[in-house]
Order: sequence, then C-alpha cells, then structure tokens
Amino acid sequence: MDKVRVRFAPSPTGPLHLGGVRTALYDYLFAKNQGGEFVLRIEDTDTARYVEGAEEYIEEALEWCGIIADESPKKGGKFAPYRQSERRDIYDKYTEQILKTDYAYIAFDTPEELDAIRSEFEAKNEVFSYDNKTRNRLKNSLTLSEEEVQKLLNEKKPYVVRFKMPVDRTLNLEDIIRGKSSVNTNTLDDKVLVKNDGMPTYHFANIIDDHEMEISHVIRGEEWLPSLGLHTLLYEAMGWEAPQFAHLSLILKPDVSTLIDKDNIDSITKSFTEEFVAKNDQFSFDESAALIKSFFSEVKSPRFKSMLAENEKDNPLTASVKQFLKKGLSGKLSKRDGDKFGFPVFPLNFTDPATGNISKGYRESGYLPEAFINMVSLLGWSPANDREILSLDEMAKEFDLYKVHKAGARFSKEKSEWFNHQYIQKKSNDELLTILRNSDLSLNISDDKLLKIIHLMKERTTFPIEIYENGKFFFEAPKYYDEKASKKAWNESTSEILNNLILKLNGTDFNAESLKQSVHDFAEEKGLGMGKIMMPLRLSLVGELKGPDVPDILEILEKEESISRINKAIQHFNEILM
Repeated sequence: MDKVRVRFAPSPTGPLHLGGVRTALYDYLFAKNQGGEFVLRIEDTDTARYVEGAEEYIEEALEWCGIIADESPKKGGKFAPYRQSERRDIYDKYTEQILKTDYAYIAFDTPEELDAIRSEFEAKNEVFSYDNKTRNRLKNSLTLSEEEVQKLLNEKKPYVVRFKMPVDRTLNLEDIIRGKSSVNTNTLDDKVLVKNDGMPTYHFANIIDDHEMEISHVIRGEEWLPSLGLHTLLYEAMGWEAPQFAHLSLILKPDVSTLIDKDNIDSITKSFTEEFVAKNDQFSFDESAALIKSFFSEVKSPRFKSMLAENEKDNPLTASVKQFLKKGLSGKLSKRDGDKFGFPVFPLNFTDPATGNISKGYRESGYLPEAFINMVSLLGWSPANDREILSLDEMAKEFDLYKVHKAGARFSKEKSEWFNHQYIQKKSNDELLTILRNSDLSLNISDDKLLKIIHLMKERTTFPIEIYENGKFFFEAPKYYDEKASKKAWNESTSEILNNLILKLNGTDFNAESLKQSVHDFAEEKGLGMGKIMMPLRLSLVGELKGPDVPDILEILEKEESISRINKAIQHFNEILM
C-alpha cells in the first residue's frame, strides 16, 4: 500500500463522543500530513442498537469540526457504498471464501444449548468460552459429518460462522503507538464472524471493508487492542496484507478537584447521591448525601485521596460510598461525567429519539469549532515546542502518529474553556457580531452599538453569550442595586452630587473622551474625590460596581438613557434614606 488511506468507521448507535472526535481528527491529520485520503464509513451492522438520526448527527458533527471526508456515504467515492448495511453482497462473497479455508466453521448451537453448557461451567466455578478447548464438543461443522451439516442447512436451521482460532500459537503483533507485543492463541476464543441473520459482525466486516477500500492504516481506540490478534489472523486467513495499526489511549475523567467549588457542590452531591442510591438502595438518600458532601468538601485538600483510601472502622455506608467514589472519579470519560459536572462530552446537542432527553453539545454551549478541535488535538499528542494554539492546517503539517502518547489523556474543563477564550480573542469584532446575531438572543440594538459593546467586553469573554450576560446593563436598565455595593457607594450627600452631575452631563458631548474630561472637571470644581462620583454613577448605570470604564458605558447608553438611570437611582435611594 503505497498511498496512505485511513478511515473513521463509527457505529450509528448514538451521538459522537469526544473520544470518537479525536479518533476522526487523528485519522484526518495523519492523512493530510501524508498526502493521503480520509474515508468516513458507517458501520451499521448492529441493527439492535441502531439509533435513528445518529448517522446524520455524526456527519454534521464532523463537518462542524472541519473534519471533511474525501469519501463518505454523502460524498460517495470509488469504493462506494460506504454504509455497511448496503454491502451485503460483498460480505456474502467473502463468507463463502473463508469457509473454504481452515480458519472458519459453521456453528448450529442454539442459545438454549449454549446456556446449558455455560451453567455446567458455572457449577464448577469455571467460565465458559467457545474456543479451541470446547468447540470439539459443541454442535458445529467440526464435530458433525458433512451429511449432518447439509441436513441442517437444508432444514434452514439457524447458524453462525465462527473463526477457528489456531491452537497454541504465539502471535507477534505490532502497533505504531504501543510497539511490539505478543499473544498466545489459546487465550483467544472463536469469535462469531457472521450472525444468524447473515450479516457479518464488526470483526469480519471491518477487515473486508478495509481491504476493499485499500486502507493502509487503522487508527482506533485502545478498547480494540484485545481484537488485534483476531484481526491479524483474519487477514492471514483471507491471504491479504494487513494494514498498520495504531491504538489510541483513553480520554480520562477530569481531576475532580478542579470541578467542585462552593457554588456547585450541592448539585454535584445530588447527582452522585442519586446514582449511588440507585445502585445501593439499602442506604437512605439523606445519609448518603451528607457523607458524599463531606468527602467533596475536602476535595481540594491533599487529604482527599487518602481519605478515600482509608478503610479502618468503616461502617457499611462509608465503605460503600468510598468504593463508589473511587470508581466514579477514575477511568474513562463518560457522558455521565458531563452530566454530573456540567460540561459537554459531545460536539453537538443530541436528542435521544427514544426518551427525548437532550445531551448538551460543545457547539450549543458556545464553543467555537476551532477552539474545540484544537483542545481535542492535544488530548494525546504534543506538537513541536509545546505549542498550544494551532489551526487545523497547522496541526496537519505537524502531526506525527509515532508521537501520539501511550498514556491516557486527562480531560480538563478548565483547559477547554481556556482554548475558547483564546479563540474568542482572535476573532474580530465583526465576526463576534455575526455570531451574536445568529444566536438565540434577541438583541434590540444597532450593529454600531453592539460592536462597541463587543469591543469593551471581549477581553473578559470566554463564550460569546457572556458579552450579553456580563454586559446585560447595556441592553436593559438595572432592576435592583446590589446591597453590598449600595452601602459602599451611596450616602446622604450622594443624591445631591449626582443631581449636580446631571447638569454637567447635559452640556457634554456624549463620547467617552469628552465625558471623562467632564466628570474630572466636575470633581475638581466640587472638590470631590473621583470615588465619590464614579462609584454611585457606576451603581446607577449598572446596578453593581462592575463593568468597563464609566465614560464608555455612558457613551453607549447615550445621554437620555444615562440620565434616566441616574435619576431612577436617585429616586430609589432617596426613598430608602427618608
């Protein structure tokens, strides 16, 4: 295989997970780096778990990320079709071929018969496996005569095709990321290659498709490592050259200490407690919640991990909670982690067609696709000079599959937000204006004003909506005045000061420079410190002691609205102080 051809082959059984996006991205980057081709193939042979709309979701998500396939079900290509359910004739041809070798056989065992044998093994505290030690006592073409096999076929008895695993053979395997390894075939079972409905399983279909589509490199998650021996043997059985394999490490759960604070500890405790009680219904919700919260209260302490490890004098509830937390706070990143801690694990919103439940996506959470894909790229790979901000083209130029990390990559909510902030700063004001206009926000304000607001608020912004949320006072007058700020900014003389300031403002051009000078002159004329003017003025305009420079706020609000807000604040505090 002279040309690099890679494929991303998701199953449409639900939304595309963060890990799936990374696999697709690394496939894409490797192909582009090597001047090769990136194929999107939909592996939809698992009809029992098929989810309506999942395929369309996968395609839309990849397009949003900028990961555009050279060949796909939508785009087509010379190796079409790219949907496994449409390749049945191809699979049937190769099923016939492998059955003519000594690497496969037909098995007629019914589920009931297999259950009975499984029970026999369990009675002896053994685990049943359909393998080279048991297959010669089961109902298959290895133990039945040709006449018996033909009779069962004529009677249309259901059967599966199984791989005949060689006996006591050492396989020397090689992986681009993980290096060399070996496995003895006695540890491997006789996997089903073709189900009783005639459709191939993943194991058989994917090697057929990879061969037919001339795939040179298979990049996939480490969960497929145990199948590497089988797949290598399948290529051997068919007489084909195997592609090179690269198995990506897991994306790990985030460090819980970075996620819990005083503002969210109650909601996170509730989420964990609900899951705990569902699995341990012998314990009450309130007692469990109190104990879980007590652990989370110490999450930022160096003692936290040792607290979970201690087991002296633990009562049943404490022991169960510790075990639950240790397991729940480690391992692979999952959708549940996102639900508990309030961050997305899918690129786009996904609505479950069965339940109507909506899983939040990065796009709908306000992430820019460039920031999202940049963050994902560094979950397991480091470019030269430890650069962090790279465009998709820059990633492709630098990407080296041999430098992908073996160790698991820990997801960080904080870091994902940092990336988005960096890319927001790189956007022009006009680009952010377009994003806000295309959002769900109804902003009854001119583009000129909105551009000024964006300019003032951009530096403090991580998500586009924060321009509105943190600058809400630009769009509507304050409905209340922060109590703590009011005590600091307002006293008996403040109303008179602001009434006089209004007279000054009425004669001032409402641009920031003129307003700044006018307020400064007013302070000098009255012999006042700037704090006695600026703090109550800011409180009148914003409702709190926050926001950009007061002259900038005044300019955007304009004279009529600014003076109206000052008068409203004077009236409010006069009534309180009376």
